[in-house]
Amino acid sequence: MSGAIPLSFARGAPSLDIIDVEGLAQAAQRAFTNDPGGMTAYGTAVGYIPLRRWIAERHGVQENQVLVTNGSMQADAFLFDELVAAGEEVVVERPSYDRTLLSLRQHGAALRPIALEPDGIDTEALASALEGGARPKLAHIIPNFQNPAGYTLSGPKRERLLELAREYSFAIFEDDPYISLRFRGETLPTMLSLDAGEGNVIYASSFSKTVCPGIRVGFLIGASELIAKIAVRATNTYISPSMVDAAIVYEFCISGSIERSIERVRGALEERVDTLATELREQIPGASFVAPDGGYFLWVALPDGVDPGGVLRASQERGLALVSGDDFVLDGASGAVRLAFSGVTPAEIREGVSRLAAALQSL
Repeated sequence: MSGAIPLSFARGAPSLDIIDVEGLAQAAQRAFTNDPGGMTAYGTAVGYIPLRRWIAERHGVQENQVLVTNGSMQADAFLFDELVAAGEEVVVERPSYDRTLLSLRQHGAALRPIALEPDGIDTEALASALEGGARPKLAHIIPNFQNPAGYTLSGPKRERLLELAREYSFAIFEDDPYISLRFRGETLPTMLSLDAGEGNVIYASSFSKTVCPGIRVGFLIGASELIAKIAVRATNTYISPSMVDAAIVYEFCISGSIERSIERVRGALEERVDTLATELREQIPGASFVAPDGGYFLWVALPDGVDPGGVLRASQERGLALVSGDDFVLDGASGAVRLAFSGVTPAEIREGVSRLAAALQSL
């Protein structure tokens, strides 16, 4: 489509119109006014102390169980550096976030993919693998509005995962950046809270999805001994994470702006996913998907015989960017594409699905 305005279902980020730019500017001004010394200093490896304390209170843990990082992917990297040696087995969902898979591969992990169902990882398939001799060091789980599938781990499966972790002595890495982005249904308890301090769960999240992507502030929660070890790695890596970003986030949070921002984002996301689901049903009746109750992503299973790579190329020819589902599975055989709806308006979604339908028709 020569001359068509480019559209993107590729990036998992909110569009500018739903980011509270004014609130962030005000938070930045308060941060420079209230704590110029703290926010402009190197700080400590555990992060900006007031924000660390706020996170601990929010999650009902001790301060020494929290490490603030430059985004949650930095938290992931530190955790894998500490826990995952070459050859050690790690359970991952199939499909799972491509950059996490890449990081684990770079650490030399032996990845064991377990099928993802609409209510989360197939815990009975995992139990069978464990009974058959699998001995993972870690299970990486994205419990809420999973990237790329948009699925949410059910309450019973959260309990079952904890049972298996206790029985077979592996840690659950609860990677949870989308938890606040629920626009339908009731929020489920985290596995961290269900574990009640037993130490079977390590939790990570981020402010990139609830404040803005440019705020590179994430955090890790775990046993104090583990966090202390990772803090040493952080010291040796960068002395400290960004105090400026974290101080702005702190002011944004304590002012109540974060709750207002989340409500604004939730409303937009619900409208966008409803539009996307409606358009897919009308324009691509052969598409198979489960509309999520939150988050940024929708996973579309393609008709049999349709190659995701071919769909990607045909869509690009029509000015539409999306991501092949093959990027999120180890064997490159997903039979799906991932559509991110967070960065496009309803009108853009309608046009984007039209282009996707044309791309599929051309194949």
